[in-house]
Amino acid sequence: MLRERLLRILDRKDHWAWPWFAEGRVPLQRLLPHFQQEWAVYVRDFPQLLARVMGHSSTPQDARKMLAANIYEEQTGGISGTTSHPELFLRMMEGCGFSRSDFDEVELLPAAKRYRTFLDEMSGLDQWVIGAAVLTIFVEGSVNERRELENTSPESDAAIEAAIRQHSLVRIHGVDPKFLELQRVHKKVEGGRPRWRTASSEWWRGLSRAGSRTATT
Repeated sequence: MLRERLLRILDRKDHWAWPWFAEGRVPLQRLLPHFQQEWAVYVRDFPQLLARVMGHSSTPQDARKMLAANIYEEQTGGISGTTSHPELFLRMMEGCGFSRSDFDEVELLPAAKRYRTFLDEMSGLDQWVIGAAVLTIFVEGSVNERRELENTSPESDAAIEAAIRQHSLVRIHGVDPKFLELQRVHKKVEGGRPRWRTASSEWWRGLSRAGSRTATT
């Protein structure tokens, strides 16, 4: 089954450096370069990358609808009633003690530059479904995808706040939980990974066709 194949890939999305962040092995101020690269590679321009995929002439109407809702939330925060996700990221950075100016002119490191080039190429392909899969599953998805799919009901506000208090920025580095609005939005709007459940049949058919072509080349 296609979904299971995708989940097996996401099961491996567990970078060796993550425990260094999650367990507080790296002082907060030394995390600035990581956050800068993350910002410049995809956080700042994620709505734009999604818009490229939606704008392809071959993108079906139902897929455009799904992508448009994602873009609307990412760029405006209109679904969650907040603001754009890039803005929420910068507010989180301010809560960490960093300045917005730290993110004005970020020079990408070689590996980060290659990753950004890859995202630009995938979102610009005529095969819209490849860009959609890369962005909405492999960039937005995580190693926790399988577990979160099993949770069919949204988390309560109390459960979300409890999770925020356990976030390493709060629990280890002492960041005020109010600055982690981006994490709240992700849990409220994307809880249960609705992109898996609301993806249209045309979306899945297109992804299956793309996978079949890749397997035979």
